[in-house]
Amino acid sequence: MRSIGEMARDGGLSVSALRFYDRAGVLVPAWVDPISGYRWYEPEQLEEARLLARLRRAGMPLADIRLVLAAWSGADTDLVRGLLQAHLRRLELGLSDARSEFSTLRALLDHRENPMTSLNTATARLSLPAPELAAALDAVRFAAGTDPELPMLDGILFDIEGEGLHLVTTDRYRMAVAQARTTGHGGLRTQVVVPLPLADAMRALLTGEEPVQLTVDGDRVTLETGDRQTAGQSLGHEFPDYRRLVHLPAGRRAHVDPATFRKALETGPVRPSETRKQDGEAFDLSVLRVTENGTVIVCDDGDDDPHDVAVNRAFLLDALTAAARDELVLELGAPTAPLAIRRPDDTDTFSILMPVRLED
Repeated sequence: MRSIGEMARDGGLSVSALRFYDRAGVLVPAWVDPISGYRWYEPEQLEEARLLARLRRAGMPLADIRLVLAAWSGADTDLVRGLLQAHLRRLELGLSDARSEFSTLRALLDHRENPMTSLNTATARLSLPAPELAAALDAVRFAAGTDPELPMLDGILFDIEGEGLHLVTTDRYRMAVAQARTTGHGGLRTQVVVPLPLADAMRALLTGEEPVQLTVDGDRVTLETGDRQTAGQSLGHEFPDYRRLVHLPAGRRAHVDPATFRKALETGPVRPSETRKQDGEAFDLSVLRVTENGTVIVCDDGDDDPHDVAVNRAFLLDALTAAARDELVLELGAPTAPLAIRRPDDTDTFSILMPVRLED
């Protein structure tokens, strides 16, 4: 007999997924301990678990999976082949429809006037404190994208407006925003996307306390400090309108000690996510809950609550490191709403993480 943990490890399904498929009557354990409720599986069920994992990765509906497993156990290969072929046809038709829609959307984008074009062709020169720019770069660098299919995210947005400079990064799964004070810029709002190698070179110059000069001249960006400077070309892509993405619905706020919370994440329970990937990599989930007394706990596997929020644990640890404060505020809304990590003394520097839907 295999324990549920062994079945999860060898079958390619998470423990929570196995519990769900038991409740759904799709993959029922051979025996359940009447006292502990622990599930045990026959060795022959490993093949069914692996088949189930493959079908779910292929996006087959649960109703069809039931039929495939029933036909598989009954050696009805004709029915299995028919169900697989029918699902493949649905996927091909869906892909064809999606390509048609995306072709139409690209045509609409090509013909639509882009109101942001002037932001990338402006000229700006401003001064700002070196420590503030260094802190802002440190606060957002972790969330920058690296996907070659989305080159507009492979950099840091420098958004200059009034007396403030906002730095923004996102890789679709998370976003980080930071602000630094500026002087000398009295023109229109200017935006430029600085490639990561240039941003890292800028950070390397920011070792002193003196003000530095940032110059944007069309697609060229220059940072000067004393007798040193670094310069390069900006990315020729538009960055998403981040201001529309950071207005989050009101949620539950909880103050956390970063060191204590980090230890709870590192040593607490996780849920492996073999069937979900971000940028091609599987990841572990931490499931968070705000208790009645206002503290945040990392939930045990299977201890589900409708208000729990699941996030990529590694991404959350990165956000805690980048925030660099003795106290942080976590804002948890609905399980489908982003999780915000804020500094209590700085409302303009924060990061948000997209939640991950738990196995169903």
